Amino acid sequence: MKISVGAKTIVFPHPVFVVGTYNENGKPNVMTASWAGICCSQPPCVYVALREATYTYDNIRRRRAFTVSIPSEKHVREADYFGIVSGRTEDKFSDMKLTPVKSDLVDAPYVKEFPVVLECVLFKAVELGLHTQFIGEIKDVKVEDTVLKENMPDIEKIKPLIFNSADRTYYGMGKYLADAFSIGREKK
Repeated sequence: MKISVGAKTIVFPHPVFVVGTYNENGKPNVMTASWAGICCSQPPCVYVALREATYTYDNIRRRRAFTVSIPSEKHVREADYFGIVSGRTEDKFSDMKLTPVKSDLVDAPYVKEFPVVLECVLFKAVELGLHTQFIGEIKDVKVEDTVLKENMPDIEKIKPLIFNSADRTYYGMGKYLADAFSIGREKK
């Protein structure tokens, strides 16, 4: 039997995205966002949903660009820190001893030490009540060569973080189960 828990933001899993922006003076900043994901294939787009109160919100509006750095499990402390302090008052890169890198293609920084980065230009902003969904067109994806397998990102090497909104905890990836668009063709 299923029990109602009410209308809540519970979906499994939530990605852990670290959104990079510059402020009006060119200072690099990052914040962690888990109201995020892929939203279009052509053009390739990703979204992050942010509250207007965040520092990153104004930075995206002003610069019309952002990056998404994907942290691995070993950077759980840094990713959490990026989500609990404000770039208005803290230098998050310096505090966590990480390196901001200027994107080659968009007006935003990314985290050098994280294995995957998406460079995005603002495609559209959609107001959704408390949050604004910033849709970014992906201009490039950069991947550390150490986490590639046959020239594609290997999730088992990347070891991305997952956020559980139901109890506000982080997890790593689980085990391989099956190939998508394949196992469903097998009949029982």
